[in-house]
Amino acid sequence: MVAPTLGNAMKRTCDNLRVGATKQVTDYETRFSTLKGAYDDILINLIRTGFNQEEAYETAKNFFGTETVRFAGIDGTMYSRSLFDMVVFFGGAYAATGTVRFFDSAKPQVTYDSKTIEQNVGITSVIPIYVNEILDVDHSFSAPEQPNEANPKPATDEEIANNSMIANVVMTFAEFYLAYKLAADISQNFQVLLLDRCLSTERASLLYESRKISYWMQKSALVGYKINDKKVDENDLALARHHVYNKALGLPAPRADFLLHAIAFLAQEHPTLTESQICDALGIADEKRRKRVEKTLSNLVSKHILTCEEGVYALNTRYADSWSRIKQLTVEIGDHLFSIKDGLRNVGSMKIFKDGCEHWLTTIDITFLTLFALHMLVEECWRKNILLIGITKDTTARDFKRQLVPIMQSECLLKTAVGNEAFLALPNTDRMILQSASVFNPDKMVPPWSMIEYDSAFRTMKPDLERGRGYVAGVIKNKIGLEKAFLKTYVQLSQARSDPLLRSNVLLIDRLAYPQFDQKPECSLTLLNEKSDRAKEPIEVLLYKDKFMPNKMQNLVMCLLVAMAPMDIPEAFGHNKPLFAADKIAKWNYNQFKAIADSTACWILNNHKLRKFIFYMSTFRERRTNIEQTRRQTP
Repeated sequence: MVAPTLGNAMKRTCDNLRVGATKQVTDYETRFSTLKGAYDDILINLIRTGFNQEEAYETAKNFFGTETVRFAGIDGTMYSRSLFDMVVFFGGAYAATGTVRFFDSAKPQVTYDSKTIEQNVGITSVIPIYVNEILDVDHSFSAPEQPNEANPKPATDEEIANNSMIANVVMTFAEFYLAYKLAADISQNFQVLLLDRCLSTERASLLYESRKISYWMQKSALVGYKINDKKVDENDLALARHHVYNKALGLPAPRADFLLHAIAFLAQEHPTLTESQICDALGIADEKRRKRVEKTLSNLVSKHILTCEEGVYALNTRYADSWSRIKQLTVEIGDHLFSIKDGLRNVGSMKIFKDGCEHWLTTIDITFLTLFALHMLVEECWRKNILLIGITKDTTARDFKRQLVPIMQSECLLKTAVGNEAFLALPNTDRMILQSASVFNPDKMVPPWSMIEYDSAFRTMKPDLERGRGYVAGVIKNKIGLEKAFLKTYVQLSQARSDPLLRSNVLLIDRLAYPQFDQKPECSLTLLNEKSDRAKEPIEVLLYKDKFMPNKMQNLVMCLLVAMAPMDIPEAFGHNKPLFAADKIAKWNYNQFKAIADSTACWILNNHKLRKFIFYMSTFRERRTNIEQTRRQTP
């Protein structure tokens, strides 16, 4: 047997790459060929064009109370660098701000605040951590079933530093916390907030990351932290994780995992309640669903969230102010982490004092705080009529193809028949389907266009083929996400003047739902989800079923986004200029901090007082790199 030579191995690698790449391109070419009829088969009644400026002007005055509003686009950045035996993590968020004025006969006029870089709004945090302490701070390195133990998978210092989520979670928290601070700022009065994130997906991700109760006691420094002389406990965290409350929208819905929170909110409004009164207030008459209420009440009593005396339930007084304390906790630690207030001990550190001792905030803590900041932001936007929009550029979402269209077909809401084989042959991502359909149908899908808006809960649903029309099941373990909180759509904002086929990328947009605009019978679709105990729970989702259905808020959002889509900046063509500017501010700050970190490393290396320790502080890789670099530079 002859050992393979290096030349033959490289030749085989090149051949494999060429064959594999050719196969992928051919496969996509076949998929794209099916898109020529996609508009007439699927999209003809789902794509909206021709947005009305006069209607947007009236909606703006009705919603904002004025025709001139302040806006902010928010983006974040992160950086990490190994520095001898430490890793320095950096995370921050920045806002580009300005004013938009609506007109009744022209598109909105957008002006940006001057000296954006020098006077930008932003928050940052720098966290230096010894490599051996990262395992205690970053919960992603914990063993799945034993949170107090490190994952048995071997990892070098370099792998730990490169794979740590610390910088990412700090950046995410910074973005949502800055958005909340701007929403709560009375002096600035921002009424339009744009984030470079998919709001509904981010919330789902945060819920998933914080789902393991076993991690809370082992990996959370928040448990036991005192606010107003009361220690935060597991119940406070559990209640705040799902604190999305809007009575006009019927949130939280009295079903599945949200039933516990619906009952807790009800108990906050009424001093005492019987089980029958709770069922009546939640509109639950079915016997199987009433048994679920009974079981949930027993769970709440066992957790001491509710008290029960002779069949009468009441909220435990300890949790009457739970949400206000969680909000205070989030602001206190947020200001501490991002150095917003002076005079605090260890400002800007990821350490907090609890029971007289110093504790690291872990990534599970930052995940909790991010989720709470998002809920606080949503609450503030509903209270003050702030338009909250998430914009995602390069999305791989597939819920339009995999969930929305099949459910609409199952409910006979699509006015055209879609062949199953042709449908399955479409590209895998929604963005590529819509972007390619736009190119193949240039006269029918003329930018700016938007798809109909649909509930973000569709992402977690699929038709229940066993039970038929009117029934849906959860995509994963029959769990369906929160409905009526966020609405999603896809948009294409621009095309080149010289070449109509040269069009901007399709963007994923999701926005907060507003009851005064979206809570209408014609925009509602009620579906049933059958649980394991045969209880049939109704799910009322928001859906603008076709392009002919009036949607004043979508019209306002589209007129605003088109006005903010720059035609004179090639790299931001058809995107959002406030977010583009915020990204530039974030990159500038990233480069500034990187230069500071690199300079600090050089200063340490050249400090004669520290020279004795450099050899032992450096890793083998660092020493080898420095020696090799010196050898290359030596003539």
